[in-house]
Amino acid sequence: MIVEQIWTANAYRNFNYLIACPESGEALAIDPLDHKKCLAAARDRGWEVTQILNTHEHGDHTGGNKAMVAATGARILAHRNAKDRIPGMDQGLDAGDVVKVGKSVDLEVLDTPGHTMSHVCLLSRTDQPALFCGDTLFNAGAGNCHNGGHPNELYHTFAEQLSRLPDETLIYPGHDYIANNLRFTLDREPDNRDAETLLGNVEDQDTDRALVSTLALEKKINTFFRLQNPTVIARLREAFPNLPETPGPKEVFLKLRELRNSW
Repeated sequence: MIVEQIWTANAYRNFNYLIACPESGEALAIDPLDHKKCLAAARDRGWEVTQILNTHEHGDHTGGNKAMVAATGARILAHRNAKDRIPGMDQGLDAGDVVKVGKSVDLEVLDTPGHTMSHVCLLSRTDQPALFCGDTLFNAGAGNCHNGGHPNELYHTFAEQLSRLPDETLIYPGHDYIANNLRFTLDREPDNRDAETLLGNVEDQDTDRALVSTLALEKKINTFFRLQNPTVIARLREAFPNLPETPGPKEVFLKLRELRNSW
């Protein structure tokens, strides 16, 4: 499996992705908003884009579909419940489905509600797994739930799916928000030295060669995985004085998401 991360350089700070089979040269485009950059990258590598995968229905992830299909004839895949919101969708996906790319690439579909209720992530079946997580999981952050999602569902996605993936899983998010997300982590956990060090390293990173984190790293620097950390809970109580003495992880997650909405 070959992964090409494409930095769009737009105001939304989107990442687009091409996943290619090295044997056949067939490629899958994930959320190819910047269709020109995606098509150019495929052309330069000698790949044929045969499929488009939309992680969810928001326009900054589907906006390049029409032009990509016109240029390549690719089929559009997305969550089965998004069929009325993604024009031209060819195949609806369920949890456990496998998206095949060429002869050698298998990507397992995860049903990951929260940011929207029709969101999928893709998990590669490779020696080192890779997670293409759209707007569910960001580097050092979590997706918002403003436009068709729900924080309760996002918590369950984190707790019951993402946190249980292998620690070595590579994380490929839909946007580059890492610096601001690390600042939020440090606002919630000022003594987090891992987050502090990483912020110094990525604040001015070359987004064409962006850091690819792992789940193990996310568990160190992403406050939405650090729900039982004493400092996180103590700082949270300053904002929510009625927080129980020993709040459960779900309550901590929901309060963090609430704070992040206006931070």
